[in-house]
Amino acid sequence: MNHYKFFSKIYEFGAKRMCQDCENFIKRGSKILDLGCGSGIAAYHFQKFFQAEIIGADIKDNRLVPIPFKIFNGKNLSFTDNSFDIVLLNYVLHHCQDPERLLKEAKRVSKRIIIFEDLPEGIFSKLRCTFHQTSYNIFQKEKQKFNFKTKKEWQELFKKIGLKIIAEKRVIISKLDFFDPVYRILFVLEKGV
Repeated sequence: MNHYKFFSKIYEFGAKRMCQDCENFIKRGSKILDLGCGSGIAAYHFQKFFQAEIIGADIKDNRLVPIPFKIFNGKNLSFTDNSFDIVLLNYVLHHCQDPERLLKEAKRVSKRIIIFEDLPEGIFSKLRCTFHQTSYNIFQKEKQKFNFKTKKEWQELFKKIGLKIIAEKRVIISKLDFFDPVYRILFVLEKGV
């Protein structure tokens, strides 16, 4: 069974909450690239919530919803500089073997980058991140090593590549997060001066 289908209801609930978390950072009618869109569920909800022009991109097509989509090689985006108002990276960077390169591409093609990410902050969050990697590999029948980073490590990487943090907040999806101890964070970034 496909990982995305199995967890689709959870992704749908989370996508609606992510839209609310981004209300102050995305204008209605924005042009958004959902980079690493996976099932496309988040992109679909962002499209509706923000009346946005949206394109999903990923290394393979796992869409469960009909959104415009492009395959990319995981390294280089086939879009011109500043093609988008927003690049959305929803729980994607920990899947990347070279997140720095992907962030540089996101920076090149957009004015603003919005990142949701799990952080291995504290013992229970570290265990949850390990569980996520294991369950993903079982469902996807892969042996992918995830690249989780601490908040400080992300902040250092953003600074290194000239991205300025304009907002940062801990994300709580629901009251049931008590049972899911992963530390989730939202970063809103713009090109540094």
